[in-house]
Amino acid sequence: MRKALKVAALLVAVVLLGGFGWLSYQMGGVDQAYGLLRYGYPQQRHGELKVGDPAPDVELVALDGSSRIRLSERIGPKPLVLIFGSYT
Repeated sequence: MRKALKVAALLVAVVLLGGFGWLSYQMGGVDQAYGLLRYGYPQQRHGELKVGDPAPDVELVALDGSSRIRLSERIGPKPLVLIFGSYT
């Protein structure tokens, strides 16, 4: 019985480490995979927007860090593109 438990524990450890290794490879590094597991999934939520729905009005911080911009102020006849990303 003890041998079966040891084999099962070893198998679980191999699967977990292998899964984390694969995720790290896919994400581009261990720190990225850890960040996804630590911060990404717990805060993930699914919205109710559908294709064609108007964008919700939000307030965004400008690049200077002090001024704020409302999305409704920028929507007009031309397309508005928002890019959320980090370039560090």
